[in-house]
Parts: sequence; structure tokens; C-alpha cells
Amino acid sequence: MNDVPNLARDPDDLLYSPEARSALAGFALGEDTSALEAAAAVRAAARSLEQLRARGTDSRGLSPGALDILMRLGTGDAGSNVKDLAASAGVSSRNVTGLVDTLERAGLAVRAPDPRDRRSVLVRITPDGRTWLEEFRRPSQLAMAALFRGFTAAETTRLRHLCLRLVENQHHLARYLEDR
Repeated sequence: MNDVPNLARDPDDLLYSPEARSALAGFALGEDTSALEAAAAVRAAARSLEQLRARGTDSRGLSPGALDILMRLGTGDAGSNVKDLAASAGVSSRNVTGLVDTLERAGLAVRAPDPRDRRSVLVRITPDGRTWLEEFRRPSQLAMAALFRGFTAAETTRLRHLCLRLVENQHHLARYLEDR
């Protein structure tokens, strides 16, 4: 696992990375670095979350991507088709097909014909898949409680909102760039 980054506090007692600030100041040529520093902080936080998540899933034999699909399958009994799973997870159908293959080999999911559409296949969670999720739930909740230790409910809600605004802005930017 990576070393803890060197962090400092600014005059408002808010955390920042002196190394990132220094590197970004040179890159920005004297311009404001706050957006660049925020992006670097989001990347660092995302890496930390992925490391924690990978550590928890690898020890149980699943990748974070496979866990995402298993969790989505665990929300219902009817099953989902690969296209819908891909759309909800924000990944390609090809990626989901590989993840479902992994889940099937592990006995956590199964493909079955869609009774409404003979050309389509539904993916369903198995009883073993439900057991796997149940056993993973409590350690995950404890890890998230530790990760967000000291955060108020309002802060976690605000953080969620701000991160999703980044996602929304990125989608708008991508559409703008495609239209050019």
C-alpha cells in the first residue's frame, strides 16, 4: 500500500498537498491553481478508495468491477440484461460480459433466457452470490465508517453532491467537445 501523502493545512485550516501545489504552480505559470489542486485531490481520494476496495474484494476473489455488477444483481430477483447492467454501471457491454463470465465461474451469477425476448439473456444472482454479498456487507460498512470517520452527515452528502457535479460537468464537456 502507498505511503500516506504529505499533507499540510492552509491559513483556513484546510488540508492541501504541498507537493501538488508546488508542481501545479509551475504548470499554471502563475495562474490560480485551486481547480487543478482540487482535481489532484479528487484523483488522490479516488485512488485511496479504489485501493481500499480492491483490498477488500481481492481477498474474496472478486475485482471491484465484478463486485459492482454483483451488487447491482443483488437488488432484485428478475435479473438484468447485459446492456442494462452496462448502462447502470457506466461501462461497456463487452466489459460487463467479461465480469458476468467471472461471476458465473465463481458460482455467484447465472445467465438465463429472457422469457419476454428469446434473443436476450438475463443475468441473475445465485443464492451463493447473495451469501457472498451478505458476508461482504459488514466489513464494507466498517471500512466506510473508518474512511469517513469525523465526517458529518452533511459533509458526506455535500461530498457526494460535489463529486457528482464533477461527473455531470465532464459529461457536458464531452458533449461540447463532440459537437465541435
